[in-house]
Amino acid sequence: MNSRGEFSSRLGFILAAAGSAVGLGNIWGFPTQVASNGGAAFVFVYIVLAFLLAYPVLMAELIIGRATRSNMVDALGQISGSKLGRATGIWGFVTVSLILAFYSLVAGWMIAYFLQSITNIVGLIEISNWLTTSSIPRNILFCGLFLALTAGIVTGGVSAGIEKWSVRLMPTLIVIVLLLIGYVSTQNGALDGWKAYLVPDFSRILDPNLLISAMGQAFFSMSLGVGTMLVYGSYVSKKERLPSLGAYVALVDIGVAILAGMLIIPAMYVALANGVQIFSESGALIEGDSLIFTVLPALFDSMGGIGLFVALAFFALMVIAALTSSISMLEVPVAYVVENKGIGRKRAVWMLAAAVFVASSIIAVNFSSLFGLVITATTKYSQPLLGFALCLFVGWVWKRDNILKELKEGNEGAEHSLFWKIWPWYIKFVCPVVILVMFYRSVA
Repeated sequence: MNSRGEFSSRLGFILAAAGSAVGLGNIWGFPTQVASNGGAAFVFVYIVLAFLLAYPVLMAELIIGRATRSNMVDALGQISGSKLGRATGIWGFVTVSLILAFYSLVAGWMIAYFLQSITNIVGLIEISNWLTTSSIPRNILFCGLFLALTAGIVTGGVSAGIEKWSVRLMPTLIVIVLLLIGYVSTQNGALDGWKAYLVPDFSRILDPNLLISAMGQAFFSMSLGVGTMLVYGSYVSKKERLPSLGAYVALVDIGVAILAGMLIIPAMYVALANGVQIFSESGALIEGDSLIFTVLPALFDSMGGIGLFVALAFFALMVIAALTSSISMLEVPVAYVVENKGIGRKRAVWMLAAAVFVASSIIAVNFSSLFGLVITATTKYSQPLLGFALCLFVGWVWKRDNILKELKEGNEGAEHSLFWKIWPWYIKFVCPVVILVMFYRSVA
């Protein structure tokens, strides 16, 4: 059993799994969702829905993973006893690989901007301009560098690679966020940002659009549906209580998302006070890549000399957030190839990283037609449908006795717990319906 690797500590698993969940979306998506959807009212709804929707699906993945001690393809094949389960696993394998392909391009931009902060500090202006000017060579070069960093960590295996780096990167990320929050909060305009973020507009709390946005953010921020949590769950010790372990992961993920909001929204209003445009023509706060690569760099430029170091810290934060997610994404196909095809880990890692790099390069060369298409196909369509399929497998196909047996591994009295009284019917009836409603609303 241990030959396939196992997390050596509870903290190692929590930080690795939370690192998988804490990605670029938490930092550039969540804060503007909050500010545009009723401030703290959205935060409240998001936290509630994270535990009502995302946590049950997270638990489904962790239980499947630990019970089967397998990669996603074999695990779903085992619990379903059918080719349909394996086909769903392969679908997840392909989806997560495509997500990693576009994600690596975006992460490559983060590395370019991080290096540009250094070249600005030492006065290499021509190199700085090249680093921040979008071009196919730049995009492919830094995408390759990011994938090489990711592969280098994953080759170490579970405890010596993923866990070892997660327990270093996640605390570093949190420290950088806290330091930046402290600095930005002292700047002119920050108070307006804190008000936009923390003052609740409870009149919006039952707004269907707010509920759908919060539901989507809760579900996708925990990287559910594509097998990352299932594979990480397969490396968890049988002695651990899975429900509490899953709750810790959810809490860390929610906490980092809220911290990111405490940094980004005040920073945007500081930018506004310094003459930087932070609202789009429709009156909404600028979000996504425009926020990260236009609004915030303009803010850093307006800060003078200290802005160079603030930019350095900020883009270091973004690279770390991207890396903690990418290592879990790469581990999903790696686990399958190592266990199912009998290929050594190092060879499998570099082979799959190379395949993802080829896909990333194709997207980079055909950026205008493929980038948005791949994002939509994977995150808007494939991911929620995979989450729906997981709920069906666990709620309707997998024998309930087998689920309880797995939960009893870490807790003999599991069948008398509140979790067992609620979760089985909840994952069977409530989660599939809510995911389908969310999916319909998002594509309609």
